[in-house]
Amino acid sequence: MEAVAKTKYIRVSPRKVRQVLPLITGRTVEDALNILYFTQKSASGPLAKTVRSAFANLSNIDENKRFDMREAKIKNAYVDAGPTLKRFRPMSMGRAGRIRKRTSHITVVVEYSD
Repeated sequence: MEAVAKTKYIRVSPRKVRQVLPLITGRTVEDALNILYFTQKSASGPLAKTVRSAFANLSNIDENKRFDMREAKIKNAYVDAGPTLKRFRPMSMGRAGRIRKRTSHITVVVEYSD
């Protein structure tokens, strides 16, 4: 049984999120949350929140069953680029430099084997 959680429009660039994703893919939910708690990257907070949400979505599938974090595994986790906020900043000699504030869409798939 699988459950999916998506977090959209996170103000962290996809490149920074992709640095953290290999740390948790294929691990149990409990291990992944422990790793994310001690990872000092800006993407670890929103990623941990998405993993918790995906695990909680398992109970929405089957309300009569109790799920254990040690038995649920992260089957797949990926990030897509969201819309980019474009801003301009004054530069030297009267020019304008473009500032791109990137956003991310994070998707986590949690698998629970019976």
